[in-house]
Amino acid sequence: MPKHSPSPLNDRNWLGLLVASLVVLLVLGIVLVQQTRPVPMHDLRLADGERLKCVSYAPYRLPGQTPFDEKLMISREQIAADLAALAKITECVRIYSVDQGLDQVPAVAREVGLKVLLGAWVNADPKRNMKQLDHALGLANEYADVVRMLIVGNEVLLRRERTEAEMRELIEYARARAKVPVTYADVWEFWLKHPKLAESVDRVTVHILPFWEDHPVAIERAVAHVAEVFDEVRGHFDKPLMIGETGWPSAGRQRQGSEPSQVNQARYIREFVHVAHAKGWNYNLIEAIDQPWKRRLEGTVGGYWGMLGTDLSPKFPLAGPVTERSGVTAPLAGAALGAALCLLLTLGTHGSTVRRAALGVTGAVAGLGAVLGWEHAQLAWRDPFEWWLLGGIGALGLMAALAAARWSAATPIAAANEAWTAVRAGSITGPATGQWLGLLRGFLLFAAAVAALLLFADPRYRDFPVFLYLAPALVFGVTGWWTATRFGVEEKVCGLVIAACVVGRWLPEPLNPQAIAWLATGLFLAAPCLYAIARKDQ
Repeated sequence: MPKHSPSPLNDRNWLGLLVASLVVLLVLGIVLVQQTRPVPMHDLRLADGERLKCVSYAPYRLPGQTPFDEKLMISREQIAADLAALAKITECVRIYSVDQGLDQVPAVAREVGLKVLLGAWVNADPKRNMKQLDHALGLANEYADVVRMLIVGNEVLLRRERTEAEMRELIEYARARAKVPVTYADVWEFWLKHPKLAESVDRVTVHILPFWEDHPVAIERAVAHVAEVFDEVRGHFDKPLMIGETGWPSAGRQRQGSEPSQVNQARYIREFVHVAHAKGWNYNLIEAIDQPWKRRLEGTVGGYWGMLGTDLSPKFPLAGPVTERSGVTAPLAGAALGAALCLLLTLGTHGSTVRRAALGVTGAVAGLGAVLGWEHAQLAWRDPFEWWLLGGIGALGLMAALAAARWSAATPIAAANEAWTAVRAGSITGPATGQWLGLLRGFLLFAAAVAALLLFADPRYRDFPVFLYLAPALVFGVTGWWTATRFGVEEKVCGLVIAACVVGRWLPEPLNPQAIAWLATGLFLAAPCLYAIARKDQ
């Protein structure tokens, strides 16, 4: 028997839920208002006829298109449409391989007036490397009027797929046969680690990506950071220097002070290009078009570095203010619907005005969170498995708010612990409210514990799943404090894992708003479990 008997929810308990939900609703409202505010920034006004120097081009923008599909062949028609759109904003495109129809790019580029940085993809397969390189050499020599440079390998040393000696051998092989300059591209730190590699190339091509630095750089210092790195690298080599990749993502998980957003992407591109043209830098922006397939490699953020969306429409203008979202109609409608549903479900139950107000506001948070979660899902979820699994968790999270509306004022949520005793005994015989609430609470605690553990152990490419667990954190987390809830061992373990992992994830980036939101959500959800452990409930 528990040392503290379960007690029904009273007005003080509902008042706590009301206050917590109002605070969350206020914070989300402030964020939405900020996202609709036009942000002024430097206008990028290029001289008449001037375009961007170069942008990375990959054609895998349509559903199902990925370089991992060895049978895929991109049509000439698609490449022609892509390059025609890009010719309006850039004078050059960089490609990374000559497989899957990309060997058509030089011919199409000639037709639309574009130059090409032609890449030969190098990996751990020596035979494939030579086949790829010979094909790229043939194209570079055939289209020497179009191909500005042959790039032998991209970040091969970073991926540790070839040694420096092996790369030098490939580069020198190409250089002896190419009619165009030859280079190798890698992140700037690896060029400094392998300075002798410069002896084998005509130009040094470095990647400088402030967002992906080991110590991520905030947007306010991003372009200054690139300038500092450029000067540092230039001081180590006597070969011409090119920035082979630089850019900023428009969506995904924030890394310390580096926030992916459409506003920040627009700001970075505008400021960088202005500085680059003023200083005479040779550069290539990553990238031309969003690449959803990259989410498999780099999480959500990997898919959204493009200046154009997958429909080839510009994601932001090059002059004038930029907003993160065009309006708030959908989020407001979600909040209104959530509040209305919860209030309707309270009909026929006993309770005070405070209780109904608390449930109405909690429903508004759940509805608003559902819309924002849906927006995130469309960007982040990659396959049917994730849609079924994460969508199911999200739906169960919303059920927590709806189920709360059916609690009578005399029904203690503490009775939910009966479910775990019944499950272990195999004796659930009917849809008792306490049992089903207990199963819902237990499942969501387990799912949150798994999510928190994964995000703590392997955070680089994972998003913070705040909107999946926001409603359960309010419903079960806030009310659990006052109902003297008994928790099973399983739930206590999950609570400990959640608390430890959200704190551990927050500590390396304490000023990251996304990390703070995940910390607060996790601690709210885990707090009643921790309280039960501290009281040594049985």
